[in-house]
Amino acid sequence: MIGILRWLYFSLLVRPVITIILGLNTRGREHLPRRGPAIIAANHNSHLDAMVLMSLLPHRLLHRVRPVAAEDYFMKNRLLAWFSTRIVGILPIARKRSGPDDDPLAGCYQALENDQILIFFPEGSRGEPEKLGKFRAGIAKVAARYPDVPVVPVYMHGLGKALPRGEGLLVPFLVDIQIGEGLKGRNHPEDFPDTLRGRIQALAGDIRQPEWD
Repeated sequence: MIGILRWLYFSLLVRPVITIILGLNTRGREHLPRRGPAIIAANHNSHLDAMVLMSLLPHRLLHRVRPVAAEDYFMKNRLLAWFSTRIVGILPIARKRSGPDDDPLAGCYQALENDQILIFFPEGSRGEPEKLGKFRAGIAKVAARYPDVPVVPVYMHGLGKALPRGEGLLVPFLVDIQIGEGLKGRNHPEDFPDTLRGRIQALAGDIRQPEWD
């Protein structure tokens, strides 16, 4: 039943809204994972980010896609927690350790063991539109633990304008999405976060858009 509700949500609401209100210009779609385990790593400017990325994947993969999200935000009440975990399928992560032996990324490890696809925002939280922030240590830990799992870099331009942080009204805006070839932790054991950030930054450079005021 939950699988049907998720399918209906993305088929009848998310995809039509994104298609009608937002103009998506997507390049490199062939690099998106066709199966799990895999990680999609993208810049983060809007609550639309995960929805747009999920809409790019085929319906048959929806039940395997897990956007990594902040537990304190998406689990703050029962209704939001139910919708976020059961319909969207988020993987809630605690931003702070509950004890010295606690690993907030344990859920990510289990998801990859189960051949799922993680949507990971290495910056951690939503930053300023079109400004790539510093990457946190989480993506490096996951890539080191699963060095053969592909991490697909993605840069999205425009979602921070379509639904800015702190706003609830969706504004029509052209969104550019650049998807790069996946890289693996095994090939970059010492500098994975810097390499990944460089790949995403390079994808941003491929977008020819005027600067916003």
